[in-house]
Amino acid sequence: MIIRKKEHWFRMLFVWHGSVLPALLPRLGLLLILSLFVSYFHGMIFSFKVPLNPVPLTLFGFVLALFLGFRNNASYDRFWEGRKLWGALLNTSRALTRQAMALHNQSNDNESLHYFVQLLSAFVFALKHQLRETEAYEDLKLRLNEEHLKIVASSKYKPAVIMRLLAEWVQNSKDKNCLDSIQQSRFDENLDKLSDILGGCERIISTPIPYSYRVLLHRTVYIYCLLLPFGLVDSLGWFTTLIVVFIAYTFVAFEAIADEIEEPFGTDANDLALNSMCVMIDETIHEMAGEKIAVTPKIKQNIID
Repeated sequence: MIIRKKEHWFRMLFVWHGSVLPALLPRLGLLLILSLFVSYFHGMIFSFKVPLNPVPLTLFGFVLALFLGFRNNASYDRFWEGRKLWGALLNTSRALTRQAMALHNQSNDNESLHYFVQLLSAFVFALKHQLRETEAYEDLKLRLNEEHLKIVASSKYKPAVIMRLLAEWVQNSKDKNCLDSIQQSRFDENLDKLSDILGGCERIISTPIPYSYRVLLHRTVYIYCLLLPFGLVDSLGWFTTLIVVFIAYTFVAFEAIADEIEEPFGTDANDLALNSMCVMIDETIHEMAGEKIAVTPKIKQNIID
């Protein structure tokens, strides 16, 4: 994800990095060439005049804009739900760490507390890697002992396995009479929240917007853009090229943005900043546990996460 300071309105007109424009340039270039040909031949194709005018294109463009708005809302809902789930992960991690700290104050077991926090941190990083389908071994190696690393590394659904290890830690504490049934129940409530967060993220990543709907909207956008110069050439002449490219940029960019944020856990410029979120959760739970953390410098420039 690109993180920027607030830009001046004039500078935003020329922002390149992080916009979808670079990916659209080949498509816009083809429409530019088509518009130039249509303007040069005045809408004629082999002596046949294409009988289009701006009226039907205006009506159709209005309907298409409504459908694109609905498509973007559906994609943004998925993006925002993903952000809320990771916000809930931060809150739940802090709550579990606070509970473990209260238990530590009773038992004075520094090693056990440290490993619980490490397990919690491993869950966060394993979730990120599962959602992005990347290799989690290096991050897990820093946080798990050799025995648990073998168990987690050989599993397919690593966050779920780590959640089981967290539950085992709670049960072992109960067996040692370090916490009572009520305290165990409170731990279980937050572990259930972790399970809900994991399931919510998996639901987003495994349930894309129906493909047939995406194909229909994609075809409609490009057919509309291809017909647009024939409907405008009689009234605009050579200005048709400029207007067609501008309108096409608006419609095609809306579709491209919707495609990009539909899967919010990826590595595109506008996806969620999971790397930064993982580091923040890791730092805050270790700090709550009384461990020193490295000071993270403030963001002074664009960052892709």
